[in-house]
Amino acid sequence: MKSNHITAENFNDRYLGLIHIYCGDGKGKTTTATGLAIRMAGAGYRVLIARFLKNDASSELNILKTISGINVIHTPRDFGFIWNMSKSEKEEAARFYTRLLTDAMLTASNENYNMLILDEINVAVDLKLVPEELLIQTVKKKPDHLELVLTGRNPRPALLELADYVSEIHSVKHPFEKGVGARIGIEE
Repeated sequence: MKSNHITAENFNDRYLGLIHIYCGDGKGKTTTATGLAIRMAGAGYRVLIARFLKNDASSELNILKTISGINVIHTPRDFGFIWNMSKSEKEEAARFYTRLLTDAMLTASNENYNMLILDEINVAVDLKLVPEELLIQTVKKKPDHLELVLTGRNPRPALLELADYVSEIHSVKHPFEKGVGARIGIEE
């Protein structure tokens, strides 16, 4: 009986190019995408990570920058929480994050990356900081070989339809409910 399992011997780039969505209200969407990035880099592939709505203070960035094959787009600006932003700050953030999406896809395409992770892009769309239609068109026009990972709560139905993988991470319990804030090495 012949196995359909893909091994290192029969794998080639024709198996790349699928779309992943990690969503839901639970902790672990970025962690899952980070693990996937490490797995890809370990297999000799190149990964580009663009982070939306996050600054450069997350602890995983310390290790990711040491892994050959993984590049993270530096986020020079921290806009803070949207509910604390003025109208002009929201407009500036929207311009910034829209440009980040465009630049990330151009870089991934032009520099032959094998995987692009758009971390928290679903939230950026939900908050109207990135146009929904731009993300949908970006996904539809991605290079065939590019594995694309979208994370964040509330992905749009059109994106769910385009995805090959959809994993929803559901929160059953979280220490925040008991007043425990974000901890270095766990949430930060």
